[in-house]
Formats: sequence, C-alpha cells, structure tokens
Amino acid sequence: MLSITDISIRIAGRLLIDEGSAQITPGSRVGFVGRNGVGKSTLFHAIRGELPLETGSISIPPRWRIGSLAQEAPDGPPSLISVVLKADLERASLLEEAETATDPDRIAEIQTRLVDIDAHSAPSRAAAILSGLGFSTADQERSCSEFSGGWRMRVALAATLFSAPDLLLLDEPTNYLDLEGTLCLEDHLANYPRTVIVISHDRDLLDTSVDQILHLDRGKLVHYRGTYSAYEEFRANKEMLDAKNVKRQEAERARLQSFVDRFKATASKARQAQSRVKMLERMKPISALVNQDVREIVFPAPEKILSPPILAVDNVSVGYDPAHPVLNKVTLRIDTADRIALLGSNGNGKSTLVKLLANKLAPFSGSITRAEKLSIAYFAQHQLDELVMDASPYDHVRKLMPDAHESKVRARVGSIGFSGKAGDTKVSSLSGGEKARLLLGLATFFGPNMIILDEPTNHLDIDSRAALAEAINEYPGAVIMVSHDRYLIEACADQLWIVADKTVTNFDGDLNDYRRIVMQQRGMRASSRDRAATASSTNSRDKGAPKVKEKKVPLKQRVAEAETEMTRINGIIAKIDTALATPGLFKKDPKQAAQLSKARTGAAAALARAEEQWLTASSQYENS
Repeated sequence: MLSITDISIRIAGRLLIDEGSAQITPGSRVGFVGRNGVGKSTLFHAIRGELPLETGSISIPPRWRIGSLAQEAPDGPPSLISVVLKADLERASLLEEAETATDPDRIAEIQTRLVDIDAHSAPSRAAAILSGLGFSTADQERSCSEFSGGWRMRVALAATLFSAPDLLLLDEPTNYLDLEGTLCLEDHLANYPRTVIVISHDRDLLDTSVDQILHLDRGKLVHYRGTYSAYEEFRANKEMLDAKNVKRQEAERARLQSFVDRFKATASKARQAQSRVKMLERMKPISALVNQDVREIVFPAPEKILSPPILAVDNVSVGYDPAHPVLNKVTLRIDTADRIALLGSNGNGKSTLVKLLANKLAPFSGSITRAEKLSIAYFAQHQLDELVMDASPYDHVRKLMPDAHESKVRARVGSIGFSGKAGDTKVSSLSGGEKARLLLGLATFFGPNMIILDEPTNHLDIDSRAALAEAINEYPGAVIMVSHDRYLIEACADQLWIVADKTVTNFDGDLNDYRRIVMQQRGMRASSRDRAATASSTNSRDKGAPKVKEKKVPLKQRVAEAETEMTRINGIIAKIDTALATPGLFKKDPKQAAQLSKARTGAAAALARAEEQWLTASSQYENS
C-alpha cells in the first residue's frame, strides 16, 4: 500500500500541500486531478523520494518498483523495439547472463525465472504497446534517432508501460499522443494489473481508465472511489450542501449575537447572554468549497458572415515533395458554421491538411476556392515558442493596437484573460496554460471567419478545457480542430473527417464507433462502455455500420520475426537439454533437475506459440 500521512510540502516558500493524507491500496487505478500549478507533479517527486517533506511521511512497500516517464526521450542507434525491451531490466539482465552461463545450477535458475516472468512473450507484448501508440511493424525496427522528439517520448512511454512497475506514475501522458494513441493508452491503463496514478486533465481517460480520484485542492488531498464524472457530481452536491449549511450557520450566529447585544447589560438576562457567548465561541465555521471560477475564453465574432461555401478544395494534391505528396486528390467543402474534427494517426497528414486550409502550404495540383475576404486564425502548439519571452501580454496586444488608447488596450488584454497586474507579467513567467490562453487570444484577435485549432488542450486544465469548448460553441464562424481530447470533440464537433491513406473522407459515425475500429485495428480490448454501446446499437447500425480500410501488416516481416524467435527458443532448449543430460543429475541434485525440467516445459510452450504464429503468418503471406 502507498500510504501518504499528514504530509506538508513547501516550494520556494509556498505551501503546496498542507497535511495531506491518502491511502492507495495495491491494484488501484487513480486519476490525480487539480488546477494547474497546485502541486500535483510536486507530489510525484515526493513519492519518488526526490523532495524532502516538511512534515508527515510517505510509506511504500520495500519491494515495489516505481516507474515513471523519463524526462529525456531515448535517442541513438538502438531500434525502438530494443529500447522498449531493455526497459525490463530483470529480463534484459537474465538474457545477457544466459548467453554466457555454463553452470547447470545457474542455467536452471535463469531459465526458470525467465519462464516465471513470461520473458519469451516479451517481444510480442512490447510490439503490441508500440503498435497501440502508433508505431508500425517497420517503424519498430528503425533507430530512435530517426524520429522527432515527440515520437521518441512515445517510445519512452511505451518503455515505461512495458516495464510494468508495481507503482506507475504518469504525468499528463496524453500530451505526446494523438487521439488514436490516447484511446490505446486508455485501454492499457484500464487493464493495468498493478497500481497506477495518472495526472491528467482528460475527462474521458479519467472516466474510462481509473476507478479512483485523488484531488489536490487548496493544499488538501481528497480521495474518492469512482470515476471523475461521479466525483464531479459528488463535489457539486457537497458544494451546494455546504453553501446551505454556511447560510444556516450565519443566520444562527446572527440570532445568538442579537440576543447577546440586546441583553448583555440586563441583570436578569446576563446568565443567558453569557451562555450564548459560549455557544458562539464553540461554533466552528463551516469551510464551504470555494468555487474557483475559471476565466472564460472568448473568440471575437467576424465582422461579416460570409456566404457558403467559405472554402472549397477540388482534387488537390499537397505535401512537401511533388514526387511524394502527403495528400492526393482531396476534395472537400467548408461552410460558415461547420464544426469539423480531423481524425487519423499522426503522420497521416492532418497537419499538412490544416496548413493547406490556412494557406500556409500551396497545393501541387487541383484548385482551392476561398470566399472573398476570408480570414483564418491558426493555432498550433509549436507557436508557443513564437511568443516573446521578455514581453508581457500587454506588450503583445499593444503591437496589434498601436494607435489605441491605453484604456482600450488594457480592456482587450483583460478580455483575453490577463486583468490587472497579470497583463504586465512576462511571458517567461506564465504557466503553459496561460501561454496557450494568450496565444488563442492573439490568433483570433481580429474576429476571423474560420478558426483552426491544432491540439489546443495541451497545458489546459479540466475547467479551462470546458471554457474552450464553450467558446467554440458560442463562436459563429467555422472551426476545424485536431485534438486527442474526446470531451472537446464530442462537445463541439458535428462532423468527423478521417485523414488516412493519402486522402480525406467523411466518417459516418460517432467517436464510439471510431474508438471500436481503432481498438480492433490495434488488437486492444474494448472497454465495458464500448461493449455496452455495441450491444445497444447493433440492430440499428448493422446495415450501415461505418468501415475503415485496414492497413495490411507486412506479412513477410512477421514470418521472419517468428522464424527468429523460433531459432532463439530452440537454442535455449538445446542448452537445457545439455544440462539435463549431465550423468546422474536426477540422483545427485533432484531439485536442480526439477527446475531444468520446468524451464524446458516453459520454453517448449513458448516455442509452440512461436510456431503457431509462424504458421499463421506464412499461410496469410502465401494467400495474399
């Protein structure tokens, strides 16, 4: 059990956690929530023993392994699959020793332990995790150095998940993922066999993958058993109840104080007055939940509503090399108030498409028709680096309003979310969420006809994401969004477009339909919610169920991988057979003989599985 008892943590003089306590039982899946900057990551540092406690204690079972996402992405020539496999330190060490071990006793111990930890199935398990996070079979054999930082962080996440620590600590893991990767992470966490605590602002992950909520609020830890939606309802009800109790207590205080003030100087009532003074002293104030209102997000409306279509793409090919276009023969139309979410794995062309729509990338062929005076706002996470770190929000707005009166500039800065002194704070001192708010305000400053949002929810907490959804729904223009946040898509989008196979197609279904398809393609288990939804909607959708063309797995490579695995296991069996053939082994050392026999049985079972995989892949390859 992870036991957090009355801990207090202070950073740079600021008390982040004030006598917080929580008991996390083995096997719990906990969503750790709270506003940005309240100290969630700080608690993770304390659990790992990287920060001293001012008071209290954190107790962890001594044999528990703690795993968390590495701060730096893996790099260098090793292949992705090898990086993930090496994350299981015990397996890697045993396999290395097995190559040189000659003592029969040690060989038996090594092979028995390899069987116990299911080491022979490790390559397939590692490949499944990498596949779920968006890496093809071919990608898994490429070196880490061939991938960008964001993709290499996915490899780090895959390695952390594969190592399967007793206590898994994940801090905003979906920031590195697309929607498809997020769906697979949700599935993995929902079926994680050990203890996991995940810091997340993703409502859907907190509703599908965890069974407990740990909330850090005003320095206190609140532990709740249930999903985030259930906790949010509980919290709202408690807030209403506390507000009523506060009002009732205030009325009682006023009544008692009125009696004291009226009769404290009257001799006949002095004793009763004194009694009521003591009642007032004993009456402890009720600490009602403080409703920390989030600053709203507002997108200025365009001055003029344009006639549809505002943008039409006809038979367009686009990319970065005319000989190898990323998208080919794309035809689509965007109208005035469309709300469109782009789906598809990273690398399929979503960013290329939004750059085309934003007029930041010219087509190789085909035509694009834009409405006269069409203005487009484009928000992407990489643009956060374009903010001037030494300038303030006021400075950024002043550049866009060079001739405006001071009061008007200040009012506009406030409308973006930086009132008073906050408007003069340097960008370098702003949190990630505050920078995102500033960039959203600057990108939409002049009231565009269309807004393109590329992963806008990174760095935003749950309440800010709700404010963003409300801003999108109130905005009268068109919105195109790329996001891994299902809540945002479900709350705002009325069209889903799939970007895959070098084209863009309309998806005739909802996100639950899409989730099931992704799970099937990547070999994941459907969640209970998906199974229930499938059961309730099968009859109504049997004839018109949406289908997506599945990518063909390189069968030849699967055959080769199975052959390699069979060769490796046969080598292990040969070593065990040699040890078993030692004269008089069963009489001299029956315990060692039993261990070797157990190890051989396990290796034989692993060989049978590898042969079955080889037969299946070979048959498919021959018939393809």
